[in-house]
Amino acid sequence: MRKRKPYGEVYALGQHISMSAHKARRVIDQIRGRSYEETLMILELMPYRACYPIFKLVYSAAANASHNMGFNEASLVISKAEVNEGTTVKKLKPRARGRSYPIRRPSCHIRIVLQDTSLEEEYFFSLKKEEWVKKNKYKNITYHDMYNSGGLWDKK
Repeated sequence: MRKRKPYGEVYALGQHISMSAHKARRVIDQIRGRSYEETLMILELMPYRACYPIFKLVYSAAANASHNMGFNEASLVISKAEVNEGTTVKKLKPRARGRSYPIRRPSCHIRIVLQDTSLEEEYFFSLKKEEWVKKNKYKNITYHDMYNSGGLWDKK
């Protein structure tokens, strides 16, 4: 039995993108958890070759969200972004004195999942505040951004 996707999530999948998964992950890690508009600005300004296919996927996922589900693009957030390794094309390049040199062309599969935050806000505001606190009194919801808080680069 397959798991049902929660309502409010839309994804776009790019397969066989010709770059290594390691180089694509470097960009994906920067945009995970950010809003849709902020992500587009980041991807336009980053100097990596992986930004263009990821930009196209984020744009495609937003188009899926607005066309198929009727979501507003301003309230979309990248909830999941993952990069998996794809197939590797292996060739042999002829070299001097009859020898050969192997060439590997890696590919990757990128999946971008967007979530609509306006649905969550409507749900939480519909609950009574005391009822919501009673349900979640043991859950401590905090968001730590280790790059902006200075935690990672605090050494002098």
